[in-house]
Amino acid sequence: MGNELIATDPIVAQNFFLDIDGEKIILMGVSGLDIELDVVTTKSVGADGKSQTIKTRGNTEKIGDITITRMAPMDSTNDPIWKWFDVVREAGFKGTDRAGNRKTGSIIFYDTAFTEVGRFNFTNGWPSKISTDAPSADSNDPVKETITLTVETLTRVK
Repeated sequence: MGNELIATDPIVAQNFFLDIDGEKIILMGVSGLDIELDVVTTKSVGADGKSQTIKTRGNTEKIGDITITRMAPMDSTNDPIWKWFDVVREAGFKGTDRAGNRKTGSIIFYDTAFTEVGRFNFTNGWPSKISTDAPSADSNDPVKETITLTVETLTRVK
């Protein structure tokens, strides 16, 4: 009786990467893949004097930032994320071209056979923060970076 409820294997959380403009970036972790609808709450009193609460969809979606974690690159001057961050930091967003230094990308998930099984697409993203772990002399862990990508839209397409 239990097998007919689950028709596919689950997405394994460790099989994913970031694709920005065709550049593949290997990640250790990702969070912030949250898509939330605005909720409007209305309270009223009915003819019988009882309070009623009605919740409905608002006009906006709430899109947060995407946070990615990866191993720190050996050479930040040749790293696509650091190059992008430096361009945004130095040039900002000039003129009427909203795309400017913003980019479109995807977080792509694979099953254990490495077939794509999930994809979150974002638009107008840019790195707003890069945090590097605090190295410690008594640790054997690789140095990691946590990068905040500010995005304007996020859509799960697969």
